[in-house]
Amino acid sequence: MKVIYKILLLTIFALTGSAQTPVNKDILVLLDNLAIRETHSIFFKSLQDRGYKLTFKLADDASLVLSKYGEYLYQNVIIFAPSVEEFGGDLSVEKLTQYVDDGGNVLVAGSTNSGDALREFASECGFEVDEDGASVIDHLNYDISDTGDHTTILASSKNLINSEIIVGKRDVNPLLYKGTGLLADKENPLVLQLLTAESSAYSYIPENPIKEYPHAVGKGTLLIAALQARNNARVVFSGSLHFFSDEAFTSSVQNAQSSKVHPKSGNQDVAISISKWVFGETGRLRVAAVSHHKEGETKPPQSYTITDPVVYSISIEQLLDGQWKPYQANDIQLEFVRIDPFVRTTLKSVSSGKYEAKFKIPDVYGVYQFKVDYDRVGFTHLYSTTQVSVRPLQHTEYERFIPSAYPYYTSAFSMMIGVFIFSFVFLHFKEDVATKVKEEKKTN
Repeated sequence: MKVIYKILLLTIFALTGSAQTPVNKDILVLLDNLAIRETHSIFFKSLQDRGYKLTFKLADDASLVLSKYGEYLYQNVIIFAPSVEEFGGDLSVEKLTQYVDDGGNVLVAGSTNSGDALREFASECGFEVDEDGASVIDHLNYDISDTGDHTTILASSKNLINSEIIVGKRDVNPLLYKGTGLLADKENPLVLQLLTAESSAYSYIPENPIKEYPHAVGKGTLLIAALQARNNARVVFSGSLHFFSDEAFTSSVQNAQSSKVHPKSGNQDVAISISKWVFGETGRLRVAAVSHHKEGETKPPQSYTITDPVVYSISIEQLLDGQWKPYQANDIQLEFVRIDPFVRTTLKSVSSGKYEAKFKIPDVYGVYQFKVDYDRVGFTHLYSTTQVSVRPLQHTEYERFIPSAYPYYTSAFSMMIGVFIFSFVFLHFKEDVATKVKEEKKTN
């Protein structure tokens, strides 16, 4: 009976373990007003269709709670509340920043009149929202329906970041954008420019006098930016709430300078791809297994000896459609490090998702690390280290005849042979008799 009970427990454990998803499905959605729930219903429905549980709250709701008893209630947060000046309840910009520091993901959409809360949070993430009232304007690439200041602009899919992991395929229809611009530090390696405007666009406050200069011009006008923190938390900031709306998803688009009409904008495809990335459904890598051993063996030794031939292997998996599958690449490198790398080599794929490297341990003993530091745009930072000891040779392990000493061996033996020949000649040489007689006659 006990055996049956144990088998039943193991079966239940296996089933529940296999059913677990690596992505948290709870999302807190903060809105300016509940009408946004209807105007952006297609985007929210796409999340629900992927299994997410959405909790809608007003951004200034006094009952807002992000964590309880030290545990976060939501792994992901959507802020579609551009005008919020201060978050309600227990939520604040400081706690939202701490939430990102603890691994939470945030999707934010602003507008031309973004509030102080969003501006401050954007600044904490490495972005800067343009001045209040500033819009992105393009007098060459704007939608034909915009007969005013040309603030409903069209951005080509070529302006998307070159990463299908983040934005999906880049051959989509033009993107509708109506909102403010963003500024980002280009030298910050953690900040990604997901979408920029056309070269003819600029960010400007239409109501201001002409003497006011544009705040950003051309490709420097950033529309959507992202941050992937060092702990792999992700933040996406869009200067346009309209970008995610049903109207932008379903509207036909036509550049005022062109006669070609696109029946549908590319907003929906790009927005869904971005949401998959920011919530950790795509672009996630993990190390499944690591092993190392001497060549010809199968288990790692207690310590290596200098000049030992070693085999290192690592298995890497990628999250695809909610399941971990082997990751395929040809640019993964291994470093054998003792303060500085002594060996750096590219790992070779030996099977699906498994990579291997063979090399000889340097002739320097100490404490080393096998290090794989893989950082690519769109993917989580993959970092794996394994520490090993390398000792010098024991007195019984040294070679009896060192090849580099052969000249010295030769000189020593040649000297010995020379001495032997000299001694032999000196001791056993006999003078000729005739020579002795001549010498005696000369003497007499």
